[in-house]
Formats: sequence, C-alpha cells, structure tokens
Amino acid sequence: MSKGRFRTTVGAGLLVLLAACNQEQSAFAPTGAEAERINVLFWVMTIAGGLILVGVIVLSAVAICGRETLRARLSGERFIRGAGIAFPVVVLSMLLVYGFVILGAGASAPPSDNEMRFAIRGEQWWWRVTYFDADGNSFESANELHVPVGQPVRLELTTADVIHSFWAPRLAGKLDMIPGRINVLTITATEEGISRGQCAEYCGGAHAFMSFHVVAQTPEDFEEWMAKESGPAVKNENERAARGRELFLDAGCGGCHTIRGTAAAGAIGPDLTHVGGRHSLAAATLPNGAAAFADWISNNQHIKPENKMPPYNIFTQSQLEDLALYLESLK
Repeated sequence: MSKGRFRTTVGAGLLVLLAACNQEQSAFAPTGAEAERINVLFWVMTIAGGLILVGVIVLSAVAICGRETLRARLSGERFIRGAGIAFPVVVLSMLLVYGFVILGAGASAPPSDNEMRFAIRGEQWWWRVTYFDADGNSFESANELHVPVGQPVRLELTTADVIHSFWAPRLAGKLDMIPGRINVLTITATEEGISRGQCAEYCGGAHAFMSFHVVAQTPEDFEEWMAKESGPAVKNENERAARGRELFLDAGCGGCHTIRGTAAAGAIGPDLTHVGGRHSLAAATLPNGAAAFADWISNNQHIKPENKMPPYNIFTQSQLEDLALYLESLK
C-alpha cells in the first residue's frame, strides 16, 4: 500500500471514530431509565462474552501448542461435557434470566389513570405526535417529542403506511410500528436535555431522513410548553410575515397543513401551528430558520427525495421570503 493510500485509510478511520463521539444519538450516553438498563445489560453481556472469548483462545492455544498431557485432558470426554455442554447451558441461561429481569420483560401493564399518554404515528417520512392532557384533550405536533423529567410516559406507536420503528437511543430501546396495530413503549427521562431519535426500520427511499428530536424538560417547563403548544398560532404583526400568512392560505397550503387559529385545517401533512419553535424542519433534516423554510418550500424533492410534498416554484423570491418569515414566526 502506498503512503498516500495509507494516510487516506487512516484519516477515514479517524473520521469514523470522531463521528461516534457525538452523544446526541448514542445508546452509550443514556438519559432514560429504560436506556440505562439496556446499557448495563450490554456491558454485562459484552464483558462476559469477552472473557469467554479469551478463555476459548487460551484453550485453543493449549490444544495446538501445549504439552501432551494438557492436550489429552482437553480432548477427554469429561472436559467436553463440562466445558462444551454444561458451561454454555448454565452461562447462557443465567444471562437470559438476567436480561429478562433487568429489562422487565413481560406483558405491558395497563395504563393508570394518572399516566401520561402520547400517540405517535409514523408516516413516510415524518412523525405525527398527538399529546393528551389530564382532561383528555389533545393536540397535534410533528417530528419532536417533549417529555417531563422523572415521569413515565406511555407512547402508543402505530403507522399510517409501511412498517416503521421508533428508536430514541438515549431513552429506550426501539419498538416497531406495525400497520393496524398499536405497540406501547414506556419511557422515563432521567435528566434534562435534547437528544435525537431515528426510524430504525427501512421504510422507503427517504428512510435515512426520518429522524426526530426528544426534548426532556422539568415538569414545570413541560406544563408551560403544553399550555403554549396546545393553543392557536400567535398572529404576527410584522408586515412581511402578514403577507406570508396570506400567501400560505391563498396558495392552498392549508389543504395539507393545519395552523390552528387560521382557516388552514389540512391533515395530510404535519401540523404547523408552532413549527417555528421546533428544533428542526422536515423530520430533523434541516435546521429551523427562515432560510431553511424557503429552501424546503422550493427545493424539498432534492432535500428529501420522494417525500409527499410537491416543490412550490410558483413564488417569486420576495414572496418566498415572506412565506418563510411567516412560518418562522409560528412559535
């Protein structure tokens, strides 16, 4: 191998290692009770497997290079029964039982009267999130999940089309979303912060762009967010944003999207009532901001191929900027 190719290979390897240092979507940096148990189980099984591997390598070396007396013992029937049958059965059974216990395997408990409950539906290629309050009232959001720290949250997962899989690595393990079925995942955030999740089941061409953010907040901040998020959009008095609002309604965007407090009541695409307050656009594909809104409206099929929204090239540059400013103002 030439020096240039060697340096390229080493550099690529270092980039891969550096990319793994980001904890935003790492199962090795748990911030949820369920993810912490998964992390403990992983290390127990990895260490146990590593010790067994070392033992097998040592015994293999002895069998090849050891003294005749040692090699004879390793080939004896007594050793084979003990190390080849009894040991794997006992160790694997212990690990199996330990895994069941630490993960709390079994039928999910029925929801209690005071348990927080949200519904998440996977769609190609975004997440429809429905929040329910203590009185049974509900409202929709999209591509972002807010949860209170220290309180169990029951997530009811389903899909509108193909099989998806909900996975927030720092909070819990993944759970598939099956058409016609509701699967339940209970998560409990243990500390504040923003993490990232991903669809973990291939669901079509834009599967890799089907992500979301999880925002864990103090119970007080969460209640404040719920009160604000469940309300209608705040009317922006900015002249350009007002023109953008009229453009949104006149162009028929309300046929697919809802903005509560306006005539827009579409249910095909994500609810945009407070889209300007989210941490990303297009299921964590773009950062939130006016420039990203403008880029998405006019160029979304290039950004996320095969998504259900057609590109809108009917706006002038000035109109596109006004529309983007209006959407950014919806906080």
